[in-house]
Amino acid sequence: MTTEWEWDDSLFLGTAAHYRRGRLPYAPGLADTLAAALELDGRGRLLDVGCGPGILALSLVHLFGEVVGVDPDSGMIAEATREAAERGAGGKARWVRARAEELPAGLGTFTVASFGQSFHWMDRDLVAATVKGMLRPGGALVHISDVKTESRTVDGLPYPAVPHTALEELVKRYLGPVRRAGRGVLRHGTPGGEAAVFDRAGFTGPQRHVVPGGQALERTSDDVVAGVFSMSLSAPHLFATRRDDFEADVRRLLREVSPSGRFSERGPSTEIFVWWKDPR
Repeated sequence: MTTEWEWDDSLFLGTAAHYRRGRLPYAPGLADTLAAALELDGRGRLLDVGCGPGILALSLVHLFGEVVGVDPDSGMIAEATREAAERGAGGKARWVRARAEELPAGLGTFTVASFGQSFHWMDRDLVAATVKGMLRPGGALVHISDVKTESRTVDGLPYPAVPHTALEELVKRYLGPVRRAGRGVLRHGTPGGEAAVFDRAGFTGPQRHVVPGGQALERTSDDVVAGVFSMSLSAPHLFATRRDDFEADVRRLLREVSPSGRFSERGPSTEIFVWWKDPR
């Protein structure tokens, strides 16, 4: 992370209630791809670091004997707990409110550790080294994210595309041109170069897998609004007393683009990098 920014507990404050509805899903076939790549058999333990509301962990819960999700945001932990109970997975899922930097936190050892679009918010060298020590012999770390380089045109789909660029400009009108992140700003964005971090920690790999996306999705205006409020850079609390004004402007923009209140999108492909604790 850039040295000018420090994590604080308001980073995702208020976003949890919007996250599951607002975020696009991982590509279909993610669980099957991981099961094949890691030879999962329904046993073992998964540690999902930066689990959010449990989207990734609960999509993989059937592949393990136990999943443990760790996240510092109380709202995310509450949403994960609620969703696990609704799915009847409460007996196999455990949720711990903690920062990744506070691991191992007495959680024991794991077969697999996952980071679903969360690793960039952490002290990466510290967390990678700690998680490596929490993996059992032969264990794996998986880094999962959307494929950022693909074009996802909505040509041939029934509704207009979500006006992402216009929404980004609207956020900047309210919050300023520099990306907000909790109580601070990210002038240079979040860091990349995960491969070098995992290599320094002593992992071997990676093995890369891409799960194809491209499925047609129908989104409502409410879905799009939830997507905006699910992002750290436009978390509800950042707008303070102007939150309702901002939402009204978002909805006005969406009506101009699609009077029906419906939009088309294509689901992103999902990229998986598997890093092994031991040489293979």
